[in-house]
Amino acid sequence: MKILIDMNLSPKLVTMLTHKGIESEHWYYVGVSNAKDAEIMDYARKEGYVVLTCDLDFTAMLSATQGRKPSVILIRGQGVPMEELAGSIAAAMLQNADDLEKGAILTLDSKQARIRMLPLLKT
Repeated sequence: MKILIDMNLSPKLVTMLTHKGIESEHWYYVGVSNAKDAEIMDYARKEGYVVLTCDLDFTAMLSATQGRKPSVILIRGQGVPMEELAGSIAAAMLQNADDLEKGAILTLDSKQARIRMLPLLKT
């Protein structure tokens, strides 16, 4: 499983996640910085990435379209040291790998990880 890191997160996460055994790429290196979220999602879907972001728009797009892929890891909260964040991401990915492969939204905050399977059904 590989991660595509959104522009709203530091490119330093690439190195930190790589050291934890997670293949990752930052959007800065594969696309244009002013790309629309839909373009990032299309790229991630076609190339088999899980999107790592702080942007709620990605989960809103999946909800609106009832999309099944790409999976999204949504980081909530601020002020977590980068190394700690990378460790939390790696641990949560390992614990939820099967669900992320199928299609899911994994929300991480300072206290917990929550997973929701895709598609998000409207009620």
